[in-house]
Amino acid sequence: MATKMKGGIVDEQGKMNNFAIEPNIVVEENTRVGFTEYAEKFNGRAAMIGFASLLLLEVFTGHGVIGIFQ
Repeated sequence: MATKMKGGIVDEQGKMNNFAIEPNIVVEENTRVGFTEYAEKFNGRAAMIGFASLLLLEVFTGHGVIGIFQ
């Protein structure tokens, strides 16, 4: 017969089974999928960084985004 110990179960042969105890399952209440406040803030910040990068590119090179490849 198996005896229960902290962290696992030891069987009759003295071998420890670490996988006998189920892990704790954590469920997040606030998911980060879909149109959430987190997603909207992240998209807005990414758009601001992209727009500022394009402005700096045009200031330093004198060409627009398409004009730099010609």
